[in-house]
Amino acid sequence: MRIELATEPGDPARPNEDYASVALPASGQGGSLVLLDGVTLPEGAVGCLHSVPWFTARLGGALSELSVSLRDMTLPEILAESISRTAEAHSSTCDLSHPRTPQATVVLVRWDAERVEHLVLSDSALLLAGPRGAVTAVLDRRLAELPPPVRAMRDQVRALPRGSTEREVAGRAYAAKVEALRNAEDGFFTAAADPSAALRAVAGETARADVAAVAALTDGAGRWTDTFREGDWTDCFALLRKEGPQHLIDRVRELETADPQGLAFPRGKRHDDAAVVYAEF
Repeated sequence: MRIELATEPGDPARPNEDYASVALPASGQGGSLVLLDGVTLPEGAVGCLHSVPWFTARLGGALSELSVSLRDMTLPEILAESISRTAEAHSSTCDLSHPRTPQATVVLVRWDAERVEHLVLSDSALLLAGPRGAVTAVLDRRLAELPPPVRAMRDQVRALPRGSTEREVAGRAYAAKVEALRNAEDGFFTAAADPSAALRAVAGETARADVAAVAALTDGAGRWTDTFREGDWTDCFALLRKEGPQHLIDRVRELETADPQGLAFPRGKRHDDAAVVYAEF
């Protein structure tokens, strides 16, 4: 089995908030893949004493453990239990009701001899490749498909010069609209402190014989397709298979550096944390 993983912070001066792991139980009965993209906290108090990397490490660790040790549980059940465990670890010291309590996007994959199960929550991407090369992208599109007025505000912000007062003011107004839709009906969902968010994930399974390889990407790496339009998801998967995850991240960094102000390719951050896991069965 071929497994490759790469991750890189968007800013070397800040901790990487992504998390990635692969577990292969000693029993040889399949394995699991976990990829989390921690949501960067805004300036100001959020009611929690802990950092985003603290949160992703604990949530990711719980997902890795439970996905291989409790095979009778579904992936949404495992995510719900992992969220509950992580919440319990800091509920006595932190206000977990705050809308910006630490949280993360989730990709969770588990496989055995019979099937490949998957779960995606928020805007990280999962790619499933069949034995004949067909690639299926499993995406949770709710964050990308916010109500049209909110998307229009985002486009207006990205059209303004970086560092300008106008962009700062417009950005605050846009951020407030997005925050109102976070973990709310008609909005989008992330793994925070409420285990019921697991029920909102995109989940399913595929016969093991129909999956030859999988790849999981946080949105910082998925920019290769979503932002810079270097190719579609099938092209992205082909690049990963040939060159590996680090090559993909390096190419994204080149593209970001070539457009530092986001004029040709508008985006929220100049650079973002990026993580990729590739597993070939």
